Amino acid sequence: MEAEKNKRRIKTVEDSRTEQVHLIMHPHLNAGGRLFGGQLMLWLDEVAGVVAMRHSGMKNVTTAAVDNLQFKEATYEGELLVMIGYVTWVGNTSMEVEIDTYVERSDGMRYSVNRAFFVMVAVDENERPTQVPALEIRTEAERARNEAAILRKAMRRDRSKTGF
Repeated sequence: MEAEKNKRRIKTVEDSRTEQVHLIMHPHLNAGGRLFGGQLMLWLDEVAGVVAMRHSGMKNVTTAAVDNLQFKEATYEGELLVMIGYVTWVGNTSMEVEIDTYVERSDGMRYSVNRAFFVMVAVDENERPTQVPALEIRTEAERARNEAAILRKAMRRDRSKTGF
């Protein structure tokens, strides 16, 4: 019975995949008439939180790190912003969540706006890190994303040692 209790659950990438769509309206814009970067960051953090909560079994999560906020394509009022988030790597208590962001224009095409990587940590009622389910890799694309996530994890560790 004790072995069953300590057995770590396993989830797939699809178990926590999340897609969020926003219609860009005037309050979302900066002074130049484009999507305000801070608004995008807020939405990205929200999507990362939802993905991590779903993967962890609806545990509380906190953002530990954010990588790669490069704005590749402007987004304007009346356009749709599409964010797709999924888990790429799982440790004992932490998860890397990748979020691909697109602008969907009137021509029906999606254009890449940003790809961000969030490190999320599950916490218990005392705000202490708590174990999350392992990640089952099912496809070659998931395997490639997982291998890239492992490289990013090593780069984050190296950067924290140098203070960069």
